[in-house]
Amino acid sequence: MIGQFFKKSRFRTQHDLIGKHREFFKNFDQTRPLEEYNFVVLDTELTGMNRKKDEIISIGAVKIRNLQIDLRQTFHYYIRPRKLDHTEATLVHRITPDQLWEAPPLSEVIPKFVSFIGMDILVGHHIELDMSFLHDATRKVLNGTLVNPGIDTMRMAKGYKRVMLGHYHDMGEMSPRYNLKDLSSEFNLPGFEAHDALEDALQAAYLFLFLTKKFKAGGLVSLRDLYLADRSGGMTGE
Repeated sequence: MIGQFFKKSRFRTQHDLIGKHREFFKNFDQTRPLEEYNFVVLDTELTGMNRKKDEIISIGAVKIRNLQIDLRQTFHYYIRPRKLDHTEATLVHRITPDQLWEAPPLSEVIPKFVSFIGMDILVGHHIELDMSFLHDATRKVLNGTLVNPGIDTMRMAKGYKRVMLGHYHDMGEMSPRYNLKDLSSEFNLPGFEAHDALEDALQAAYLFLFLTKKFKAGGLVSLRDLYLADRSGGMTGE
């Protein structure tokens, strides 16, 4: 019985949602002006940082069209974890146990999220963390991982500050802080509540648009320009 289970699960068919994404991004053109791309700015709330035992308990996202936030297209779900004993995490995120108990499971939310992002470019602050958990989730639910290119606003901010301070400037103890709240305050951006997936996604969206405007003024006008500006990982894939 165990052998049959592993054999069956190993050769599960990849979900159509994942297959369509992979086909679309095979020959993806990064050379068009930034205004021609659609973006989804996302954030996840987690019970912790350990991928082996921690879980996603909320996903928030907002779409950007023509380099403008489209508040008509947002995504926000709480997710019922396998274990409802993450008291410390729920206090941090101001999510009550009742909200999680009444929330849909991961298996219901992930297909909706993948449909929401479609073929858009993903944006997030320290997006590698979000994507690591999202890849695990899509692998479990849809038998495949996302291939949408991703842009990290934290790395964008670091690149912007490198130019402002000089590439060889030794910042030492004056090293700026790069968390989302501090950067948004420093750049006088609208403020949103922290530790809420949708609010953090909106905060990151404003930061992304601010930095994109600065980069465009410096001559970086295409998606490929952003990628080449930071070969160390300004954009991330799977």
